[in-house]
Formats: sequence, structure tokens, C-alpha cells
Amino acid sequence: MKRTLKRALSLLPAAALAASALVAASPAQAAANPYQRGPNPTEASITAARGPFNTAEITVSRLSVSGFGGGKIYYPTTTSEGTFGAIAISPGFTAYWSSLEWLGHRLASQGFVVIGIETNTTLDQPDQRGQQLLAALDYLTQRSAVRDRVDASRLAVAGHSMGGGGSLEAAKARTSLKAAIPLAPWNLDKTWPEVRTPTLIIGGELDAVAPVATHSIPFYNSLSNAPEKAYLELDNASHFFPNITNTQMAKYMIAWMKRFIDDDTRYTQFLCPPPSTGLLSDFSDARFTCPM
Repeated sequence: MKRTLKRALSLLPAAALAASALVAASPAQAAANPYQRGPNPTEASITAARGPFNTAEITVSRLSVSGFGGGKIYYPTTTSEGTFGAIAISPGFTAYWSSLEWLGHRLASQGFVVIGIETNTTLDQPDQRGQQLLAALDYLTQRSAVRDRVDASRLAVAGHSMGGGGSLEAAKARTSLKAAIPLAPWNLDKTWPEVRTPTLIIGGELDAVAPVATHSIPFYNSLSNAPEKAYLELDNASHFFPNITNTQMAKYMIAWMKRFIDDDTRYTQFLCPPPSTGLLSDFSDARFTCPM
């Protein structure tokens, strides 16, 4: 008995050292991705109407900005996890931010700062909307009330219709962007080899305004220099699918942003392999450059 006790006591320093090593390793593992935010994701967490972060919003008057028409900022209220990546989103032709407003808190609650913009005029074309998205990001990171919460090196753009075409214009103009997500995008320019940003395009199978055969699919095919790209086509969806709450659209937007704005490989599981297509699927087409 004494011998056993003596043996056990002799092992205590080694056990303590092992425990210390494990504790020391944890910060090192966390430091491997300093941009990772929030708990481990699940199918339930990524499809929920709200993510793990409490959020607030700020209205931005068009009189207080230049280069775009104001809008709304949505942001996580916590400051304990450091800064967050950010995404600027543009509505489509003749539309206002209210047409996409359901996305604001939903995306921000997953650990992003979101600015939903109003355009200078509702008739602005894709190239103008692209410039305004970039102006909104500059405002967000340099002058906004939440600029200290934003990591200016991790920015992205998205938009609907001409706003989606505008997001391609923004990614073409500013290759440092970490992600672009055009939704039912419309643009007269059909080729985008200049884009060097990971780009997810989501189209609607029955879109009669920006038919996928002449917009989303050629855009996707032309992204020859994007390091990663994906195309999702929502089954039986019209051009206006982003204007109402859409769980699948939000899920893949969140996964794409987490993977490329935050470099968070925990979200690769939701992107690769691509979702199935067919009669029992939400998607009529899915093309991804896996692995990511």
C-alpha cells in the first residue's frame, strides 16, 4: 500500500506538468485563428433566426455620410471577443434597405457588423451601387459610431439584383475584400475574371428579371480568378426570393462569411460537399469549388 502511494505521489509532478501543457496549449490553439467568434456551429445554430450574439442597431442619416445614401448598422453588443468582420449590403433597383432588412440582425447575431445601405437614388446602376458599397465600408471602418468594433482588414459585400451586380463591381474594384455574395444578381457585364474574392452567387430557378441562364450562371462561370466560388440555385424561386425571410439563403450566407471573412474552417462542413439537388431538395442547382 505504501509502495503504491509512493508511486502515485511520484507521478504528481509529471501529471501537473502535463496539465500545464494542456492549459498552455489552449491559448495557442485559439491563437491559430484569432478571428474565430462564437461557439461551435450546428445545423440548428446556423439556421436559427438569431445567432449567439445579442445585437443592436443604429440608423445612419444620408445627411451624415457621403458616397451612399445612409442606411442602418447592426452589430454585436459584446466587446469581450474583440473586433468583428463586416459586410455591406445593397438593395436592388427601385428598392430600399427595408426590402432586405430581415437580414440585418440575423447576420449580425452570428458575429458580424452589418451595414444595410440606402442608395443615392433608387435608380442607381450596378457600378454606382458597387461604389456605394465601398463608400459604406469606408464609413463603417473610419467614421461610424461602431468603427472600434470592426476589423477593417476583414470586409465583404452583398446585394440583391442590381445590388448583387454591384457587389461584383465592388469586388472587382477592391480585391482585398474577403467575400462577395450576389443575390439574384443583374448586370450587363457578364464576365468577371478581375474578381479575386471568394464569391457565392445565389440565384432563383424561375427568375424572370435576371434569368440565371444569362446572369448568375455566366457570372459564376467567369469567376476564373476567384480563389473559391459557389453557385446555388433555389428551387422554384423568383427574382424576389431575398425580400422575404429565407432560411437556406441565410444559412449559406452565414457559412460563406464565416469561412472567408473569419477564416473559420468550422463552417466548411456546411459548404462542402455542396447541398444535394433534385425533387426533395431546396436547390435546383449547386456548384462549389470544394474543398474550401
